[in-house]
Amino acid sequence: MRKTRWLLAAILSFVSIITNAADEIPVKQLKAFLSASKSITANFKQVLINEAGDPLQTSYGQFYLQRPGKFRWDYTKPFLQQIISTSGKVWFYDTDLEQVTVKKLDESVGSTPALLLSGDVPLEDNYKIEQQGTDGDMQWIKLVPKSQDSTFKSVLIGLEKGNLSGMQLNDNFGQLTRIYFSNLKLNQPIKPELFEFKAPAGADVFAE
Repeated sequence: MRKTRWLLAAILSFVSIITNAADEIPVKQLKAFLSASKSITANFKQVLINEAGDPLQTSYGQFYLQRPGKFRWDYTKPFLQQIISTSGKVWFYDTDLEQVTVKKLDESVGSTPALLLSGDVPLEDNYKIEQQGTDGDMQWIKLVPKSQDSTFKSVLIGLEKGNLSGMQLNDNFGQLTRIYFSNLKLNQPIKPELFEFKAPAGADVFAE
């Protein structure tokens, strides 16, 4: 009887160790991806979903990231918009409105997921990290902000074969933003001027 109990305890301990190790694998893959990615270029599809689960808007564009702290989102459909990080600031340029909004980089964590990918935000210091299981070939990691002042409740990051494949942001207004990445390229040279921004003549500029 004692042998049976010992064997059962050993099996349960082994299963627990294997399960915990499996849970840690996606988190380790995320950290490894962020550590190894000095630059990223990708196409993206972004879908905004309301509280009822209905898609409100789908947009497309290109994403660029260069460490340290440089990133750029170029929205090309259905509207033209740029989000560019440079010199410790983030510039939001709406082409149709001819309007530029400038924020300090540290104030924009809730506005763009690029800071999470940049590696400039210490994940464990700022987020509770949870393994969220798999969906097909994609593994999901959930990041829950520790700060009560964050503009979003959580961020899901999807990895496929250790590479970034998708993100989902759940904001404090009940909306979801889903981003799907494709044609991902790592550590390829990016022209420095892509991260430079000068407000076009005639554009209204607002600093926050």
